[in-house]
Amino acid sequence: MLAIRMQRNGRTHYPTYRIIVQEAQRHPLSGRVVAEVGNYNPATKALTLDKEAVEKYLKNGARPSSRVALILKKNKIKLPDWVKLAPKKSVKAKHADKLRKNQPKEAPASEAPVEEAPAEAPAEETPAEAPAAEA
Repeated sequence: MLAIRMQRNGRTHYPTYRIIVQEAQRHPLSGRVVAEVGNYNPATKALTLDKEAVEKYLKNGARPSSRVALILKKNKIKLPDWVKLAPKKSVKAKHADKLRKNQPKEAPASEAPVEEAPAEAPAEETPAEAPAAEA
């Protein structure tokens, strides 16, 4: 059985990929490639495909990898009915209640109403002045 998959090329931290047709049991780096049907550069999003060759291999039963299937679908290449695209992953926070955006909002200090202390009678003496008045 054949597989349509990506083979990594390029240098460190700057990958480029060949889109190849290969026996499914082989590793992409084994060197035993049936055909090269395109190239993909993720840095520039540049893609070249031989659409006729891809369609020929798909009709003959070659299975695209999940990533290649997405690339083929974006380029409007008709995939067979048996090809199933991987569902989109949804990211869910483990402790959503602890996130800052989920905390109750506090009013800023400039807008918060300032509570004033009730005014006291000025006639009362302080304890420091009390002994001086007795003498």
